[in-house]
Amino acid sequence: MATQTAPTLPEIEAARERVAGHARVTPVYGSETLSRRAGRPVWLKAENLQRTGSFKIRGAVNKLTSLGDAERAAGVIAASAGNHGQAVAWAARELGIRATVFMPQDAPMAKVDATRNYGAETVLAGAMFDDALAEAMARAEATGATFVHAFEDAAVIAGQGTLGLELAEQLPDADTFVLPIGGGGLAAGIAIALRALRPGVRLVGVQAGKQGQGTIADGIAVKHPGELTMSILDELLDEIVHVDDEEIAEAITLLLERSKLVAEGAGAASVAALLGGKAGGGGSGGVCALLSGGNIDATLLMSVVRHGLARAGRYLVLRTSVPDHPGELLNLLQLVADHRGNIVEVNHRREGMGIGLVRTGVELTLVTRDEEHCVELCSALAAAGYEFERLR
Repeated sequence: MATQTAPTLPEIEAARERVAGHARVTPVYGSETLSRRAGRPVWLKAENLQRTGSFKIRGAVNKLTSLGDAERAAGVIAASAGNHGQAVAWAARELGIRATVFMPQDAPMAKVDATRNYGAETVLAGAMFDDALAEAMARAEATGATFVHAFEDAAVIAGQGTLGLELAEQLPDADTFVLPIGGGGLAAGIAIALRALRPGVRLVGVQAGKQGQGTIADGIAVKHPGELTMSILDELLDEIVHVDDEEIAEAITLLLERSKLVAEGAGAASVAALLGGKAGGGGSGGVCALLSGGNIDATLLMSVVRHGLARAGRYLVLRTSVPDHPGELLNLLQLVADHRGNIVEVNHRREGMGIGLVRTGVELTLVTRDEEHCVELCSALAAAGYEFERLR
């Protein structure tokens, strides 16, 4: 893989011809909320609305359409924890090519089912992605099938670069583009296109978490970025910044509530960088944040939204106790209601967790207006003599 050379602008333009009719030209939306927060115009490139839910379809289609007849007949193999596998499965089905996708045993079943429903044979192999990758490459070598790498492939990079062509056309006034980086194929392809067409723009890459550690941005949680992709990014990017899960959760929540756009962790990383003041630049032309994907598990989305609301002071969880007498729970709840706390859940127990013999433990889940409202509620409880712990 490392002996490959970076694709050129003409190769990316040729990729657009091959990808046309398969991948959508996704829309760009201006965001008043983000513009106000950033102090400059902000646009969102909604690639989360792409077929299969992410940008990956571009690279997969370009790679598979470049195969010769014998290669198509031998089939393709990929390793993926989610988006890449779905894209290869979809592209293979459209082009009449047999596809096998190796996925970790603990991959989300929603992603496994989606990959299978797109027509690929799915093989659950190993506990980690690297285990699935090793088995996929071994199967490809044994069978003569073409292994389709998620990012370390010039044809895949060129396919992702078609996004850069769209950005140059859709946003002639933007002077900063914020791009998520995992393996680097997406950012590399876009950077090649934009540097050729708009050489003066600022390009900022965003990585999530720390290498080797977990993150909700699983789409860009790659242990080993590609040698080819990183050589391109080292040359073409102005800066690489990092965001953490707290920042990403806030971005996902804000996008859902204000822009009505569902983004996965990796897809929201660019917005997280903007909210954290990490995008740099500051030119009057404004900034574009790329929403690279929207394939987030529903249970994870619920947890992220609750966490994001808590971070914004709009979701409060308290643990306290009351005397074990009739009416004491009612008194507590009435105090909360008097201060306009919206109670969504009440749990109480009479034993364990250090609760005295004559007291009852109570955990309250409340919806609040903002952090100031949370402080007001907590102050009222303390003034009334309640000892409590703020859990969120």
